[in-house]
Amino acid sequence: MLTDYHVHLRPDEPGTTADKYFTPANAERYRVAAEEHGIAELGASEHIYRFTAALDVWQHDLWKGAAVDDIDAYVEFLGEQGLRRGIEADFIPGREDQIANLLQARDFDYVIGSVHFLGDLAVDHLGYDIWDHTSASPDKVWERYFRTLGECGRSGLFDILAHPDLVKVWGRRRPVPDGDLRRFYELAIEGIVEGGAAVEVSTAGLRKPVGELYPAAGFLDLCIEAGCDFTISSDAHTPADLGSHYDAAVEFLAEHGVTELTVFEGRERRKEPIG
Repeated sequence: MLTDYHVHLRPDEPGTTADKYFTPANAERYRVAAEEHGIAELGASEHIYRFTAALDVWQHDLWKGAAVDDIDAYVEFLGEQGLRRGIEADFIPGREDQIANLLQARDFDYVIGSVHFLGDLAVDHLGYDIWDHTSASPDKVWERYFRTLGECGRSGLFDILAHPDLVKVWGRRRPVPDGDLRRFYELAIEGIVEGGAAVEVSTAGLRKPVGELYPAAGFLDLCIEAGCDFTISSDAHTPADLGSHYDAAVEFLAEHGVTELTVFEGRERRKEPIG
């Protein structure tokens, strides 16, 4: 069994409106790509901030500019197209109740939690780049990121944790702490275990400046030792990226002794052997 749950039906650029991308023809392009890669379980997980309902959670400038779509129409569309119904929801500390209200009111098959922002600044968005607006050391930024990731996991709001070491996305284009990075990964593990979310092995990092899978091998080892579940995803924003570099992800997990993936339906989980 192979899955790709972290899939966006449209790019992030302006003008990628729902009427252009939430169509049967576009959904079919993704299904064809999934079949070509041997992916049996395909879901879509649009960014939560592109829906008007998200403004009940957070009033960040990025969200206010992007929140134009109807989330209920989106969920209905996924069901009509036979896709697993998912969403990628940012974890916003202090807004857990609002996030829960939004998510629990919809019939999702799974919810992907992600940490993109530390306060109002982002680890992966040039428009809100934390590295351009902080005098903090890389150690402090990484520590804050992984503590927030632990809170995200501990919240119990999410079924899957996306690209769990996203803070490394820029590679050497941004500051990276010296030494053994496991001291940062360890900050998140307890929260991840308490919340029970599966950890995503994402091939998206291979398409980013960092040029490697998420999570790093040392982080994966800690997750395995802690008994975490796993998914594989591509974080595709086009059909061409769906299932990309899956051979590398499967080999990576096999080298670390992981033989099963976690599959979701109606926010219930089961394990399947990796195909």
